[in-house]
Amino acid sequence: MRQHEFRLGGRPVGSSSKVLVVAEIGINHDGSLDKALDLIDAAAACGADAVKFQTFRADRLMVPSDIRFSQQLAGGESAFAMFRRLELSWEQHAALKEHADRKGILFLSTPFDEESADFLDRLGVPAFKIASADLTHLPLLRHVARKGRPVLLSTGMSYLHEVEEAVCTLQSCGAPDIVLLHCISSYPAPPEALNLRAIQTLHQRFHLPVGFSDHSEGIFFSLLAAALGARILEKHFTLDKNAAGPDHKASIDPRELRALVSTLATVDASLGTGSKQPAASEQEGRALGRRSIVAAVDIAAHATIQPWMLDCKRPGGGIDPREIDRVTGMLALRPIEKNAMLRWEDLSPPLPPGMPGESEPALLSSGERPNAAHM
Repeated sequence: MRQHEFRLGGRPVGSSSKVLVVAEIGINHDGSLDKALDLIDAAAACGADAVKFQTFRADRLMVPSDIRFSQQLAGGESAFAMFRRLELSWEQHAALKEHADRKGILFLSTPFDEESADFLDRLGVPAFKIASADLTHLPLLRHVARKGRPVLLSTGMSYLHEVEEAVCTLQSCGAPDIVLLHCISSYPAPPEALNLRAIQTLHQRFHLPVGFSDHSEGIFFSLLAAALGARILEKHFTLDKNAAGPDHKASIDPRELRALVSTLATVDASLGTGSKQPAASEQEGRALGRRSIVAAVDIAAHATIQPWMLDCKRPGGGIDPREIDRVTGMLALRPIEKNAMLRWEDLSPPLPPGMPGESEPALLSSGERPNAAHM
């Protein structure tokens, strides 16, 4: 079944579209507007289709506490203090959106609360991204869906029934288009945890476009996800994989992003249309490698074609071997030399019973009768 297709900021998303690459800047700007602008420049230069940020207010996101993410360096600040430091103001978001527009790259962001979603809607984002952690935050899903924009829904840490509830919530509240992003919310995600076949499971269950929010190291598994049908690839992006912070380690750098974009073009081309037919590059091999029905012996004019008179040899271009049962029993309209290809114009349907004609094992043009090997 074909996926539903739609346009995301002018880019097509669906089964026949090329893979849309999202450089997930997230919080890798480390609270610096200048670094965020540099990351947009780098992503655009590498050929990414979109950049994505995170829009939140720390006091709306979590309860103040001393809890730290396991990805943070030991002894560092609390998660709450980190989020407070990494907040971007509305004005900074507007500057980033304007800069992305100038660079010709889509600006996306994940709202973590209703106020942030309202702001992004006013900013004119082409879609909303919902983080895996908020897949069960039904009040936020309802609020976002009512904006009437496409939704990219990450599904990390989720059971299928939770995904189903989230999809039903979004659809019932007005989300016009939904893309499900398979995701493993580990940073970095080990290969044995990736479960990439879930990409196909999500598509078969919901008949929606499916992508992959990839937290593995490197680009290999993103390419594999594309081969399995992912139409959007989201990859954390940084200028320095050794920088402090929870996401830099599981991110790719400009060299890897450039390689991902260029290699995806080859992967996309190799996937083709799915229609099973000879490729243009196969035509010569098809002509030479396929077989034709040929005369195994000299066949006299008016002889009734018997199985022992026929063979199948290369090249193709004559009567296809799959027609051999149809050829058997027809009449030769002219003498046919051994190894000559049979042609339909050389043959006639068999005579009706009782009509005069040679139906007994026909004499060969040489006058020989078939030996035991022919019978």
